[in-house]
Amino acid sequence: MARVLSGIQPSGNLHIGNYFGMMKPMIESQDKNELFCFLVNYHAMTSLHDGGELRKNTIEAAMDFLALGLDPDKCHFWVQSEIPEVVELSWILSCHTSMGLLERSHSYKDKTARGLVPTAGLFTYPVLMAADILLFNADIVPVGKDQKQHLEITRDIAERFNNTFGEIFVLPEPQISEDLAVIPGVDGQKMSKSYGNALEIFESEASLKKKVMKIVTDSTPVEDPKDPDKCNVFALYKLFADESRLADARERYLKGGTGYGQFKKELLEVIIEYFRPYREKRKIYENDHEEVRRILRKGADKTRIEAMKVLTKVREAVGINY
Repeated sequence: MARVLSGIQPSGNLHIGNYFGMMKPMIESQDKNELFCFLVNYHAMTSLHDGGELRKNTIEAAMDFLALGLDPDKCHFWVQSEIPEVVELSWILSCHTSMGLLERSHSYKDKTARGLVPTAGLFTYPVLMAADILLFNADIVPVGKDQKQHLEITRDIAERFNNTFGEIFVLPEPQISEDLAVIPGVDGQKMSKSYGNALEIFESEASLKKKVMKIVTDSTPVEDPKDPDKCNVFALYKLFADESRLADARERYLKGGTGYGQFKKELLEVIIEYFRPYREKRKIYENDHEEVRRILRKGADKTRIEAMKVLTKVREAVGINY
């Protein structure tokens, strides 16, 4: 049984891109693999500097996972900051990581180019990510294509450490879903909290409707045929619709006579229908935040046992234990 690890930043409300790109595959893997799933609130601090907002987002994200089917009894589920061992390992790894390796990070360059302050935390983000992964000897790490380089950096750090101190760390393998195309947001760009173009998983139906009706389309007249494979609405629709609905929609696109407004209404319907049972389950946690905290604390206690197995070996290797 492979050990699979992935985390998500509670830097804002989670959206449909998060769900299909990371959350759904992770939840489905809990019955097939040894799953380690966590909320990376230290990483979120590189872009979110409001303590109250981070605290709120962390609980919200935990409720999202639980409502969507994550079973804390079948996996390790925790908040990053509840595992102090990860910070210790991050420091140790930083002492064995070259500046040149971090300077080659595409993510750092992209984020600073978009206006994020170039802090030391943002620069050393890949080292903390390496600690998250290596601390638990993860075999597989599901990542998007934009995170692939960070995993390569993790492997480089682990190899250098192993070459110096012996075989301490497992070298993780990336799991990239090639068949999952980039999920578009309202504006047609990749759906992202930072772009402000996201359809949130649990936002109100009224808010969701406004956003869906604003999805960017071309100016093809109602009566003319339309290319479904170049349409943002259809790209989202095929995430939710079954084969029969999808085939029917594709036929109507190609035939013409149906406007984008109608396709947007149908998209809204399938989104609401898909998430309806999860919305009902989430209400239970919304009324009992203390239960959510209890689940996260219990998960952290279970996870720290695994963390110490690796960190003890690292301390011994580098000479901290004396």
